[in-house]
Amino acid sequence: MPDLLKTAVDKALESDNGHLDLFLRFLLGLSLQSNQRLLQGLLTQQNRNEQSKKEIVKYIKQQFEANLSPERSINLFYCLNELNDQTLVKDIQTHLSKGSLSSADLSPAQWSALVFVLNDCNLTDKSCPALATVLGSDTSLKELNMNNNNLQDSGVIHLCTGLKSVNCKLEILRLCDCGLTDESCSALATVLRSNSSLKELDLSNNNLLDSGVKKLQNGLENTNCTLENLSVFEVLHYKNLSLILILDNRSDHFKLLFSRLSNCGISEEGYKALASALRSNPSHLIELDLTGNDPGQSGVKELNDLLQDPNCQLKTLRFLSLAADEACQFLTGVMCKNPLLLRELNLSERELGDTRVIQIAALLQDKHCKLNTLM
Repeated sequence: MPDLLKTAVDKALESDNGHLDLFLRFLLGLSLQSNQRLLQGLLTQQNRNEQSKKEIVKYIKQQFEANLSPERSINLFYCLNELNDQTLVKDIQTHLSKGSLSSADLSPAQWSALVFVLNDCNLTDKSCPALATVLGSDTSLKELNMNNNNLQDSGVIHLCTGLKSVNCKLEILRLCDCGLTDESCSALATVLRSNSSLKELDLSNNNLLDSGVKKLQNGLENTNCTLENLSVFEVLHYKNLSLILILDNRSDHFKLLFSRLSNCGISEEGYKALASALRSNPSHLIELDLTGNDPGQSGVKELNDLLQDPNCQLKTLRFLSLAADEACQFLTGVMCKNPLLLRELNLSERELGDTRVIQIAALLQDKHCKLNTLM
């Protein structure tokens, strides 16, 4: 049994896409004597040797010493969970409770455990000075998941002091649902401008508002910014803001490829700021979702001007209802031009059918549609 399980661990770690991860965890759980009792009659021989479990636990812990990806490390922790082994996690929790994390000489396995346990464990801004010290020291920590902790702006400001250190090697920082506002964006923008090692930043479910996005923009446009992925999904009274930015590897500048800003109450001022940012580098934007917002006449004009820009390469633009959006896409294909930019639309001798007419009716009712003549 131990040899079989070790082979399964090796095979799972060799996988680039993690397709064996769930199977490995299932197999390890199945190896426990407590679970084998549930399968009496199916198994011809049961493993009753507790030493076998200790052997495979030890083997899994040894794998942390290798240079594993974050995904493989996290899966190994789930594997230890299946084997009811919590020793690594308890080690880190002890350091956290004693406040000795910054002075601890952690092994690679313990660093991975740190990433594993800091997610959703009731931390506050009081934890952040110690973590900032760790980030600013010469460590190999590459990923820090602080999701679902009440850090507040003060906590993130502390973290940023460590993130700006030349010793910081952190590449992935997750701050989803941490009670942040636009004040955190100012501190994070400073980090992005400081030639940091950050590649991915998750700020989902925080109350950043338009002002926060503007502050982040100042950091993203800096040539020192190495960020490849920024995620912002905001819940504001059942409204959401999602912003996904990806680095274009062909240059050193941050390129906006996908932007989802639906149902987040963007004002005319927000539309102007967005249009200004897009014009600074319009050729890379391929998808823009602005449904459910009320941009006003000036906002509509900003979008129309953007669409008419010869450098605009938008493949998908959404700021209409679902039916109106489908009609708009259909008509764009038929007319080879966005109908929102037209004053006259001729659909004579086209077999539209009732469904298309209903969609076109929805488009005509939309405030963005300015058609004067429909044939």
